[in-house]
Amino acid sequence: MAVFVSFIPCCSLSLTGLFLSPSNPDGVAAFHAFLKTEFSQENLEFWLACEEFKKIRSATKLASRAHRIFEEFICSEAPKEVNIDHETRELTRTNLQAATATCFDVAQGKTRTLMEKDSYPRFLKSPAYQDLAAQASATNASPSSCSSAEPSHT
Repeated sequence: MAVFVSFIPCCSLSLTGLFLSPSNPDGVAAFHAFLKTEFSQENLEFWLACEEFKKIRSATKLASRAHRIFEEFICSEAPKEVNIDHETRELTRTNLQAATATCFDVAQGKTRTLMEKDSYPRFLKSPAYQDLAAQASATNASPSSCSSAEPSHT
């Protein structure tokens, strides 16, 4: 079954392409809605929180936000605890002692890999994605659509 990448303007159907497309909030929203149905939206929420965290320039705000992210997503029994191994959890805890924009990079990478290998392939096969892709294909069928968009088979 062919799926057109025009749903994610000028990007591939990669997870990173979805996340790195600021012009595509619908794609992120659709993936988030799908993750909710699988009870795993915390992975995307953590990933997005880390991306916003990296934009902070104030050291005071960085440290404060780092602790909130840790308490919300990383620590054991966190309200939105992401599935990472003990070593990564402890490394992240250590990184918080001197919070920098990169203190969540390892945990974020593990979460991204988990989504890439697990939930994102299922999302691409879901009716929600198929409907969104069909709508985008119809909308982007105009001459101004991205010329590099070619069918991708899932």
